[in-house]
Amino acid sequence: MREQWNVAGRRVVITGATRGIGLAAAQALAAHGAELSLVARDEERAAAAVRRIGADVEVHLCDLSLQRSVRELAHGLLARHGRIDVLVNNAGAMYSRRQLTGEGVERTWALNHLAPFLLTALLLERLKASAPARIVTTSSGAHTGATIPFDDLGAERSYRGYRRYSQTKLANILFTTELARRLHGSGVTANCFHPGLVATGFNRNNGALNGAAMTVLRPISRDPEHGARTLVWLVASPAVSEESGGYFMDERRATPSAAARDEDAARRLWELSESALTLR
Repeated sequence: MREQWNVAGRRVVITGATRGIGLAAAQALAAHGAELSLVARDEERAAAAVRRIGADVEVHLCDLSLQRSVRELAHGLLARHGRIDVLVNNAGAMYSRRQLTGEGVERTWALNHLAPFLLTALLLERLKASAPARIVTTSSGAHTGATIPFDDLGAERSYRGYRRYSQTKLANILFTTELARRLHGSGVTANCFHPGLVATGFNRNNGALNGAAMTVLRPISRDPEHGARTLVWLVASPAVSEESGGYFMDERRATPSAAARDEDAARRLWELSESALTLR
């Protein structure tokens, strides 16, 4: 008889966990008894998050927009843990102006798509060895209306902050679709979700106008705890043990856009992403 899933005592790696829905999810998962590895960019913010969580939590500092930093993170996690039961790819951001990382990659694409792709690939054999295991990726309803610019993945010819963000959130769903297909029969599931419009620090890095827009939206936004519920459910609930390849909202499977259901696009994006990275 298959073991009933219980997240208590399981190793959960979660990126973007120092504020917003990531921090709310970390608090909830700690209350469930999960053993947490938080991935953070800022040491002070990470320390504040650990104090707020109030549990024995380890922190790994990483700039997820840089592939070398992601590789160092994966190496550290693999060296430290013989088991990794859950990987939550939650970190993400939107940039109003096109920026390049120190490695010459457009920053939104590097952080929101390539980072979860690379980190998942580097931890995948350990997740398989720890099966049953789960991979959960934070997407967004913002993917609706987007398409993957296969002829301009670096957004060199045209860049608009929200459109680029939408493309990366579509990429998160296509990544999950193809990952789930490749993981079939392995005991590792892969799902993604839309947290809803959440009142966090999101988009407040893009100047006063964008910050003011987020303030205006605050009264109709969810609090981070509400936004994190589906994430926590996908990580902790036995009810989704057999679910893989799904896009969820409010603890229910939802139907993403037609572009997000394009299996050929999912395979093509995977192959292009793989060719752009050194998966070792």
